[in-house]
Amino acid sequence: MDAVGQRIAKLRAECGLTQQALAERIGISRVALSHIEVAMGWPNERTVTLLAGVFGYEPLELVEGTDYPLAKAERLPAFTARYTEADFQLALFAGELRWMEAAQAQDVLHVEQRTMVATWQPTLLRLLHKAQDPVALNRIRDALGALASYRG
Repeated sequence: MDAVGQRIAKLRAECGLTQQALAERIGISRVALSHIEVAMGWPNERTVTLLAGVFGYEPLELVEGTDYPLAKAERLPAFTARYTEADFQLALFAGELRWMEAAQAQDVLHVEQRTMVATWQPTLLRLLHKAQDPVALNRIRDALGALASYRG
């Protein structure tokens, strides 16, 4: 049986987040997160739910097979928000990029490219100014770089 704190630490590291960045993202102190990771305390149900969303799990999936107390696990919600607005917009943008690459391969008019830039640049810039998560910031910057290649 895994320790829930070790699982959280491992997932945090896989996401490339520091304790400080993850703690800020879910609204707890870095010290509280550190205590969870080294098994000095259990995360409460709210914290488990928010952590699950950050890592792309459902709350019960996050604690399943760990030493997390059954009584606390029974109070966890079945589902949590797993995607942010940035995730959603970046997925839409990636779909448009795939379409543009296919159109470019077929030598379709460049009007669509200018339209795509005009549509996506303000959206991506708005997301860039709103995002606080370092992972999301990097993904948005990458998307802006990809968009820049379509300016013509």
